[in-house]
Amino acid sequence: MKLHIVPARTGLEWVRLGLRVFWRQPMALSALFFTTMAAMSLVTVLPLVGPAVALALLPSATLAMMVAAAQASQGRMPTPALLLVAFRTGRQRLRAMLALGAFYAAGFLLVMGVSALVDGGQFAQVYLGGQPLTRELAESGDFQVAMWLSLLLYVPLSLLFWHAPGLVHWHNVPPVKALFFSIVACLRNLGAFTVYGLAWVGVFLGAGIATSLVVSLLALAGLGAGAAGGVMVATALMLAAMFFTSVVFTFRDCFEAPEAPQSESPAA
Repeated sequence: MKLHIVPARTGLEWVRLGLRVFWRQPMALSALFFTTMAAMSLVTVLPLVGPAVALALLPSATLAMMVAAAQASQGRMPTPALLLVAFRTGRQRLRAMLALGAFYAAGFLLVMGVSALVDGGQFAQVYLGGQPLTRELAESGDFQVAMWLSLLLYVPLSLLFWHAPGLVHWHNVPPVKALFFSIVACLRNLGAFTVYGLAWVGVFLGAGIATSLVVSLLALAGLGAGAAGGVMVATALMLAAMFFTSVVFTFRDCFEAPEAPQSESPAA
């Protein structure tokens, strides 16, 4: 396995490829993303351990979208069976993916725990869905400090896990090494990832403006709040699916292709 250093402009190419490949299979990729999120939401209802288990499933969900995007880029239609792709590649990789999930859940809960030292856990309760967000709470100084602190701490956690699922799945790298190689690849290609992030911010802002115009037109047409809400939810779902579709291209360009790729190989 060899790390590649790419120019900053590659970040734009990652976004372009994510958008292009998504529109090859928009229904399949949106449905897969929705199914993964729904499954994680259902897991959260488990007593006591539900939220932690849902967090632990996120690396596997990310891998499912990466494999789906790789298949779509090769002209194949992703299927719901990819939800279990992390658990169908042998015991060694299964244990590695489970370890990644446990590490991610522990890291995320640690971030929430640190933020709780600032505001008594209010931000953590809102983020994890246990407390409604009120205007008074959102305007609280302690709440805002906890929110920004959580965001700051989440960035290195995200970089640790950005490539880790792909490294485990396609390169059979042990979990701890996968985390190390992931953050090194992100930092060595910081320029490309900065452009990538800024480009996605632009896509989200542009889509938000377009959605607002559509919602305004629906309101003028008297179609009601239901139609407007449906448009907003559908747009948010598609944007999230597009973003996760692009992740596999960041992985493909940062690491040399495995010598003996599996059937669900990274996008060529």
